[in-house]
Amino acid sequence: MADAANLSGIKVMIIDDSNTIRRSAEIFLVQAGCQVVLAEDGFDALSKIADHQPEVIFCDIMMPRLDGYQTCALIKKNQRFRSTPLIMLSSKDGLFDRARGRMVGSDQYLTKPFTKDSLLQAVATFARPPD
Repeated sequence: MADAANLSGIKVMIIDDSNTIRRSAEIFLVQAGCQVVLAEDGFDALSKIADHQPEVIFCDIMMPRLDGYQTCALIKKNQRFRSTPLIMLSSKDGLFDRARGRMVGSDQYLTKPFTKDSLLQAVATFARPPD
């Protein structure tokens, strides 16, 4: 397990239409020292991403208006955010869902409900070490 001190200062965006998921992820990440940006859906995320420039993004798949696949594809099409790690969040754990996530550019897939350890491990896997 990654040392929580290694996560200090890392900026993480959580995109999920569930207030419960957003808040629980925020609590876990803030306790580990991360800076957290919350977005309710894909449109909200796209309006915040340029201002906040997160280092790691978690994106729910099932959301109204703009789903997670569409949101991921739009983020990855932007030259500035193409290399930003994006982890799909879903209650579905099917092979098709994982494959579709990869096709739109996601870097990992995390099944909900996630644990504090699995969330922090995902951040630790993708966050750049401090200079």
